[in-house]
Amino acid sequence: MARNIEFDSRRRRLLAAVLAGAAMPAAVARAQGAASANAAIYLYRGADREERLVAGARKEGQVAVYTSLNLKDSVPITEAFERKYGVKVLLWRAGSEKVLQRSVTEARAGRHAVDAFEVNGPEMEAMYREQLLDEFYTPHFKDLPPAAFPKHRHYVADRFNFFTIAYNTNLVKPDEVPNSYEDLLHPRWVGRIGIEAGDSDWFAATVAGMGEQKGLAFFRKLAEAKPQVRVGHTLMAELVASGEIPLAATIYNHNAERLLVKGAPIKWKPLRPTFGRPNAVAVAKHAPRPHAALLFADFLLSYEGQNLIKSRNRVPSSLAVDTQLNKFPFEMIDPVITLDEADKWERIWTDLFLKGQKVREKSD
Repeated sequence: MARNIEFDSRRRRLLAAVLAGAAMPAAVARAQGAASANAAIYLYRGADREERLVAGARKEGQVAVYTSLNLKDSVPITEAFERKYGVKVLLWRAGSEKVLQRSVTEARAGRHAVDAFEVNGPEMEAMYREQLLDEFYTPHFKDLPPAAFPKHRHYVADRFNFFTIAYNTNLVKPDEVPNSYEDLLHPRWVGRIGIEAGDSDWFAATVAGMGEQKGLAFFRKLAEAKPQVRVGHTLMAELVASGEIPLAATIYNHNAERLLVKGAPIKWKPLRPTFGRPNAVAVAKHAPRPHAALLFADFLLSYEGQNLIKSRNRVPSSLAVDTQLNKFPFEMIDPVITLDEADKWERIWTDLFLKGQKVREKSD
């Protein structure tokens, strides 16, 4: 079903609508702002921490997790958690924006059913602003890079989506592979570059990283090269591997890697500045099963959990897990771009690259 390529702006409008929604009842608002009854559990650092956490979680018996990670990847992880600890996972999976919407709706109604979250960074930041999350501690923090933590530390990245280029090795010669963003402006790439339709936040972050004047000048020239615009990072990787698009300027490197390890003629490469979107884990401020919530976050950030994420061909945040998918300098896209500055950057992005065209949707 064809639809306007500006679909991704609806996601950001949803973020804004949720945050600006009907005021919470006064009693609920006070409860959200008050100190959490679970804080002592979440921040405990005693020598018997793990013993107490496991015992408490087994007594609670189950943990309710809301996630945006697709079921083919999230189910093997939750099954491993259940086998290890004997704690049942009640998994609810939907897109990040729907996880946000449900979580905020439940909290504003005074219903606290969820224990832990694993969703995209902007939606997690929105939940933080709604005071749905609590700061927590895990000894696995020592294995994480600084980029995994927001300043307020109410969630932490458990995996990354990195924006890199990718190219078809049958169509792009080794000496033609770009080494910088400026190399994308070479005449050979006119009409041969792919761009993902919803990546206006990557665009904004890259412009800021280059300096606004220089960055906007670069993207105006890139737009003049008539890039092919498609919806879906998975689709973009498939189009590069098939040769329909020789080179993609915005691709998640793990999507290219999945095809590469299967023998497809595709390679990826980071250009500076390289930006990523975090997917993060957090514990609910008013979780009815706080021990299980924290134990799940512990597991996801542990060496075992991070290796499971790696085994699903995704990018684990832990530096203790060896993967080439994060061995380059990178920065995280500031969630302010998505939550507070979306209108500005979407307007420029649309004017440059979209121009009302329609594409055929394919889900990631």
